[in-house]
Amino acid sequence: MTDDQPVNTKDEIFIKGARVHNLKNVSVGIPRNKLVVVTGVSGSGKSSLTMDTLYAEGQRRYAESLSSYARQFLMRMNKPDVDYIKGICPAIAIEQKVITRTPRSTVGSMTEIYDYLRLLFARIGKTYSPISGQPVKKHEVSDVVDFIKKLPTGTKVQLLVTFRRHAKREVKEELQILMQKGFTRLYAKDKLLRIEELLEEKKPAVGKDAYLLVDRLVVKDFEEDDLHRIADSVQTAFYESEGDCLVEVDGGEMKHFSNRFELDGLQFEEPVPNLFSFNNPYGACPVCEGFGQVLGIDADLVIPDKRLSVFEGAIAPWRGEKMGEYKDALIKVARKFNFPVHKPITDLTDEQVQLLWTGNEHFYGLNEFFKMVEQNLYKVQYRVLQSRYRGRTLCPECNGGRLRKEALYIKINDTNIANLVELPIEDLNRWFNNLQLNEYDQQVGKRILIEIHHRLKTLLDVGLSYLTLNRLANTLSGGESQRIQLTRSLGSNLTNSMYILDEPSIGLHARDTHRLIGVMKELRDLGNTVVVVEHDEQMMEEADYIIDMGPLASHLGGEVIFAGNYQEILKDSKSLTGKYLSGHLTIEPPAHTRKWKKAITLEGCKQNNLKNIDVDFPLQVLTVVSGVSGSGKTTLIKQILYPAMMKLKGEFAERVGQHRALKGAVDDITQVEMIDQNPIGKSSRSNPVTYIKAYDEIRDLYSKQPMSKMRGFQPKHFSFNVDGGRCDTCKGEGEVIVEMQFLADVHLVCETCGGKRFKEEVLEVTYRGKSIYDVLSMSVEESLEFFKEEKDVCNKIRPLGDVGLGYIKLGQSSDTLSGGEAQRVKLASFLGKGKAQGHIMFIFDEPTTGLHFHDIKKLLASFNALIDQGHTVLVIEHNMDVIKSADWVIDLGPEGGAGGGKLLYAGLPEGLKKVKESYTGKYL
Repeated sequence: MTDDQPVNTKDEIFIKGARVHNLKNVSVGIPRNKLVVVTGVSGSGKSSLTMDTLYAEGQRRYAESLSSYARQFLMRMNKPDVDYIKGICPAIAIEQKVITRTPRSTVGSMTEIYDYLRLLFARIGKTYSPISGQPVKKHEVSDVVDFIKKLPTGTKVQLLVTFRRHAKREVKEELQILMQKGFTRLYAKDKLLRIEELLEEKKPAVGKDAYLLVDRLVVKDFEEDDLHRIADSVQTAFYESEGDCLVEVDGGEMKHFSNRFELDGLQFEEPVPNLFSFNNPYGACPVCEGFGQVLGIDADLVIPDKRLSVFEGAIAPWRGEKMGEYKDALIKVARKFNFPVHKPITDLTDEQVQLLWTGNEHFYGLNEFFKMVEQNLYKVQYRVLQSRYRGRTLCPECNGGRLRKEALYIKINDTNIANLVELPIEDLNRWFNNLQLNEYDQQVGKRILIEIHHRLKTLLDVGLSYLTLNRLANTLSGGESQRIQLTRSLGSNLTNSMYILDEPSIGLHARDTHRLIGVMKELRDLGNTVVVVEHDEQMMEEADYIIDMGPLASHLGGEVIFAGNYQEILKDSKSLTGKYLSGHLTIEPPAHTRKWKKAITLEGCKQNNLKNIDVDFPLQVLTVVSGVSGSGKTTLIKQILYPAMMKLKGEFAERVGQHRALKGAVDDITQVEMIDQNPIGKSSRSNPVTYIKAYDEIRDLYSKQPMSKMRGFQPKHFSFNVDGGRCDTCKGEGEVIVEMQFLADVHLVCETCGGKRFKEEVLEVTYRGKSIYDVLSMSVEESLEFFKEEKDVCNKIRPLGDVGLGYIKLGQSSDTLSGGEAQRVKLASFLGKGKAQGHIMFIFDEPTTGLHFHDIKKLLASFNALIDQGHTVLVIEHNMDVIKSADWVIDLGPEGGAGGGKLLYAGLPEGLKKVKESYTGKYL
């Protein structure tokens, strides 16, 4: 776009001269109220343009508009390096980080659905007694008045309350107080007694069944004033008796009214929103304080191997000579109640497993056993025994429901709030669709129900139908948590804003992508500008406008190659993305798939939603596990295969998911590596070049330069992690952190070294005219060119280029890398190690995150390099290019959640197309 063109800020946001990171003075217009996709190879400057320029400026302007008092609590926001941005709207960024680590945050609280549920139950929930199952009602004054009004004309009515003596008061004193309050008569055994006359007696004779008369009246067509008088009398009766009012009709029947919320001798809580909040002391279960878990006896530690039977010693504490008596006692009497002692624990019914814990009249169960242990804790051996089996267990009071039991007596349509949060979203949606309410409740709950329906629909649209509302937020994947935030943003119905999304389709099967696009179009139709950083083909096809960054990564990128619609990009010759979309460039599946001889087999996988499946994982080939979101891929690989393999290798692992056996060529594998998207290092000192161990070679090289030898510098002088050559002021950090007492810490560039991390005399040592600081500031691609004569250095750095990370800087702090980038740095570190270390099984969780078609090609080449070194590669993936390049595909499904967990197909990729139930097959 030329500079002299007039900018129409009404229709577009115009960025002029952006120079953040690798952007080369970019000027670009983004149409407003449209769905705009920003694409390009990894490292071409997409995030720099969207997050670091557009979002940063939108945020900064918002912060500037606040009062100076409010601004002091916000981080100081630096202005992005850009000439100007015109026509910008308030910006909301939805990133793909799993934002929360707390065990209190759930899907329900993140989407705000739970807050609306609390409101709904507080407004229209009915309380039922746990003893009789009857609804608990409390009577209002109007109920008594209505009862009296409905009686036949001429009926005589008396309003009474039971006569009570308060503690330590004589009858006489009690009567005097009633006199002072203005009462004049008592009513006993069908006759009226005047209080004045009673007071004249020395010891007034008032029996147990005496009542205080509050008012007498005859039923007629009541005037307004009469009704007021009756209402006042009823109010007085309720007050005097602390909640009871008796209405006697024609000297016969007594009708009892109570305005206390009680039934069957139990006092119930009034429904208020806080009663249903597990984050509030009023509503949280008193035992687990709203966590749903307590420290107790962990069932998985007590019965660690569910493949054994009771006879074979499945119950760990009942092994050995002394404690074995408990096991023997059970085996002796088992036939009396038909308990199968030779059956593996996995094959027992839930009732039989429960019986092991509770025991019966014939034997002591595990609960009794641990009670006995607790009574003997003064002996050291019992303390050791107990500590062995302690762990997090379900709270016995609320069974993991997190709420106090009073909250669960309140129901809508016979369902309490704890039952609802355990339902998968699709079942919950069905429950709300079938909800029958009376007219009053319908009116009261109308607004709340609209909000709940809206949010549930969005969750279904973004492909999260298999989640439950009580699922912990810190167990979600990056893509899931991003789509949940999207639901929250949609629910708030903002308009005239700018949403910036970072690859929302991550972890989403092709089947669900079009629904996600629908959600984004809905956001756009509300009058918002939606900017999406994305590599997905479907997404580009549906976009109103596409901006392609490039042409390549890092210093070779940072320009706008193309801006226009989908049809135009297909014809554009300069755009790499366009070439892949139009089919000029493609990712070819391999000419022939590798044959495999050995495999590892998992039998009887039952964890979460897996339906007792047996799966083979071939060795020394590329295996892809596919299936819609929630079909059980993560459960199979991360919760069963990986921990089971780690345990076999004697390494520390998480709890192994339920399965019968792990068999096959397990001994052929020397180690298992899970390469996920967790950061490679938490500290600001960790960076790619130290992680792949290339920095050692570079330091050696610099210590061999003539100037170093003259000054006596050793390799350690070129490290910013140890004393010697690093700047003493900032200890090699390059910045000094000033701690502000009540505000966020301020990071200032170190004045001594100017952010260069090293002492002046170290920086004077150069190799080909560049100091050690200049080398750390180079991108991988530049450094490969620079060090081309140093074979050792090049061999160490090249893997970073091979996995598509040519654009990152060698010294870039690892906490600035995205999940996908961190994952590929780990991959590069293995590629760099060569053939030396046996046969490794690599497990990748969605490695194509953040990758352009062009980089997926490179990634597949890296996988092949690993397999050629004799390793095994196992990938969880939705990307069709990766699936068709696999040697073996394992497809789970057909749906997510309860409708998934079946093994639909295992074999060569081409065979998958014939499987009717498989959604993956359709998109292949």
